Amino acid sequence: MPIQLPASLEETRALDDLTPREIVAELDRYVIGQSAAKRAVAIALRNRFRRQKLPPEVAAEVIPKNILMIGPTGVGKTEIARRLARLSGSPFLKVEASKFTEVGYVGRDVESMIRDLTEAAVDMVRRERQAEVKDKAELNVEEQLLDLLLPPARRSLGGDESDENRRGGDQLRSTREKLREQLRLGVLDARVVEVEVREKSFPSFQILTSQGVEEMDINVKDLLPGLFGGKTKRRRLPVSEAREVLLQDEEARLVDAEQVARPAVASAQNAGIIFIDEIDKIAGRESGGHGPDVSREGVQRDILPIVEGTTVSTKYGAVRTDHILFIAAGAFHVSKPSDLIPELQGRFPIRVELETLTEDDLVRILTEPKNALIGQYQALLGTEGVELTFSEDAIREMAQFANEVNDATENIGARRLATILETVLDDVSFEGGASGPREVAIESAQVRERLSPLVKDRDLSRFIL
Repeated sequence: MPIQLPASLEETRALDDLTPREIVAELDRYVIGQSAAKRAVAIALRNRFRRQKLPPEVAAEVIPKNILMIGPTGVGKTEIARRLARLSGSPFLKVEASKFTEVGYVGRDVESMIRDLTEAAVDMVRRERQAEVKDKAELNVEEQLLDLLLPPARRSLGGDESDENRRGGDQLRSTREKLREQLRLGVLDARVVEVEVREKSFPSFQILTSQGVEEMDINVKDLLPGLFGGKTKRRRLPVSEAREVLLQDEEARLVDAEQVARPAVASAQNAGIIFIDEIDKIAGRESGGHGPDVSREGVQRDILPIVEGTTVSTKYGAVRTDHILFIAAGAFHVSKPSDLIPELQGRFPIRVELETLTEDDLVRILTEPKNALIGQYQALLGTEGVELTFSEDAIREMAQFANEVNDATENIGARRLATILETVLDDVSFEGGASGPREVAIESAQVRERLSPLVKDRDLSRFIL
């Protein structure tokens, strides 16, 4: 997973040297406001680095302080957790608590979140290992392509080679080097070669248990190696496509699966972050009702041992959950945190309330973050020669309309801005660069012209905005 840091920090400071204040400063580049939540996650991340410096017998006793975020949708809960994971280079998984059911009901069981986190860790470690062997793999692929473009000469069965054979070998090597240069320059990308491609049509197996439909941990490919996955077929591909196919196979050959699994399991156990969204949807005690609600408390009780610390079996080995950081989040419009069972409440000792976004916050969200929405639209339209600019009044006007609609209808926070921008830029996006390179300036009058009729009509506003 990419670690997105400013160049100055990336060059001069190691991640474990970042103070909580500096972690918050990094989160500020992507999420506006919510200082309390940022402080909480920054301290949690810093405590992980502090724990690594403790003696092993002490570190084993230090468990992460899980966090419960309380706030409406669209205010930055998920983004804070996601950016925190990217900053730390940790395996990260986001799940919705509402998709789980307790044991005995058909659906996903809570242990699947640990298996999914382990898969994410394996993917991260595999990419790291492939990056380490990429140069060697590219050289090997280059030799394979040269062999396909110019098959090597067969050696004579006799003893010493004749002068004619030596001259032929020298000429072949010279031709091969010329082809190598052309290959590196991309001159031969359109040349068609015949390569052996491994068939990837491996059947997936699932089993239906009392805990729902889960993947079978037994690797049938290992049990029957000659039946599945061993077939190859020859395909004629351009050199550009053949290079990608051969590179994937070569990287897979150079990376040992066992060397990936062990560090991945360790990373998932000691650095994994699981973000459990919509935890308020499973809050509430049983009242003898019918339907899916009857499993709410059961799901909480199933989640409890995972958060407390248990061992989950995965196809890469047993994974302990004691030191995985859990961040739960919910709007808690209908329920409240105290509706969770007491044991689960106690496993989320740090609670932070995220603030509802104001008009000023929405203005900053449009312009300040590194991935600001306005910057995204400017980059998209810039690919077609359209130079898009917004006046300060136009930005303020869009934020004001978004705030009004959030107050009058459902409050979906900053997500409303995407709908507002799409509505304002509908004509510009539709025309694009059809009339050639041009400059488009969005003023407040244009924003009012597009949005005022929709906001005034309450029914239309609910439907469109």
